[in-house]
Amino acid sequence: MTELFPITENYVKNHVKARHDNSKKGDNGIVLVVGGSSLYHGAPLLASLTALRAGADLVYTAVPRIIINAIRSYSPNIIALPMTDNSLTIGSANRLVKGLPKIPHTATIGMGMTISKAEALNSLVKKLKENGTRLVLDASALIPRIITEITETDTIITPHPGEFKRIFNEEVGISKSEIVSSVSRMATRYKITIILKGWLNVIADHSGKVATIKRSTPAMTVGGTGDVLAGLVAALYSKINSAFDASALGIYFNGLAAHVAFEQVGLHMVATDLIENLPKVMMPFDKISTDKI
Repeated sequence: MTELFPITENYVKNHVKARHDNSKKGDNGIVLVVGGSSLYHGAPLLASLTALRAGADLVYTAVPRIIINAIRSYSPNIIALPMTDNSLTIGSANRLVKGLPKIPHTATIGMGMTISKAEALNSLVKKLKENGTRLVLDASALIPRIITEITETDTIITPHPGEFKRIFNEEVGISKSEIVSSVSRMATRYKITIILKGWLNVIADHSGKVATIKRSTPAMTVGGTGDVLAGLVAALYSKINSAFDASALGIYFNGLAAHVAFEQVGLHMVATDLIENLPKVMMPFDKISTDKI
């Protein structure tokens, strides 16, 4: 049986990065969100708003031009970048990377996204990696062809059991021991970090480190909570060097926000309730550093 790493309140306190009082815009995280389609315009929006609430300084939201006005009109906090095609193509991926205002520290890709060909996703991932951007892949980005591009990297993937089967061609299992074993084995085999989402959240990395955090409420089955998690993990990973630590903190804070939302509205929770409650659950862990840089 794999030994589980405990994710405690003290662990979280020790791994949240302090913000320096002399920091400038961009020092505390630049995040790129790539996703969306004519059907799922809300997914990248949820991820982007979450990344901002999680403390990232700058968040760029790249979506198909067909939904750019919907994204821009929702909030003045959104920096929306229109992609030229309605689905991810090699051309739109290349133009996006070339046109980025700043190089992002992290990019989260896939929520609500339509991909024309697997080569387009691989091209986007490859170019971002070449720029030093660390990756969090979710939803539509979790396809078998992407494995060759992310093996032995610091990439984080965030599948639910169905997406886990799609990308690895293997069932994750039913019991806790089966789930932990499956996730740990794939993380070690491909040398990536995996967050399996479900009634039992499992985080595993290439070194064999594994942690589990039980879902805080079944109200989290509502659509969009995975998009919130992807944005949250990307924001944390833009400031924390460890993929495992960013993943563990993301699951921890996502669960706390959902618990607070459940106390407010019960089983009538929606994804934006998590975003609204993120500051409440993250503020007690905020730290400001005055040490010399």
